[in-house]
Amino acid sequence: MDSRGPIGQNVPGLPNAHSMPITNPLNASPLVFPVLECIHIAGFALSVGTIAIVDFRLLGIGMRRETPSQLDRDTFYWTLGGISLMVFTGLLLFSSDPDMYYLNIAFDLKMFFLLLAIVFHYTIHRKAVRSDAAGGGKLVACVSLALWLCVVFGGIFIGFLNSTLDIDKV
Repeated sequence: MDSRGPIGQNVPGLPNAHSMPITNPLNASPLVFPVLECIHIAGFALSVGTIAIVDFRLLGIGMRRETPSQLDRDTFYWTLGGISLMVFTGLLLFSSDPDMYYLNIAFDLKMFFLLLAIVFHYTIHRKAVRSDAAGGGKLVACVSLALWLCVVFGGIFIGFLNSTLDIDKV
């Protein structure tokens, strides 16, 4: 095997870097991607589910024995764990075919709304929940649910829309 070192010299025993294909371990098995996607969806369901519980309480639907701030404290680590799992597995899924994702308008919208939803959740939403606001809490809950629904629909439509951000098609 012929191999060149950093200064162009042959390095015995090492394959030529130009002849080695770069492969992603996620593409090595037909089961890795679907299993990772299931874990991604489970993390998403966990985080959005716990956020929705608090939002529905802000709207006055269900869990009337606890205040929104109590529910938020009870679900805080579950929400954080779900968001962490969702983001970590999402990055791994993205690494399987970055071109397919970042050129997909549904993915771009999902990322936009995900960023908005996370920032909203840890700023405005948290302040409203911790103050147990009665009137303003309903608006905050509606905005929170709408943002997370946009993230869900963005994720769903990734599979249905082809890469549309091709510079030749614009």
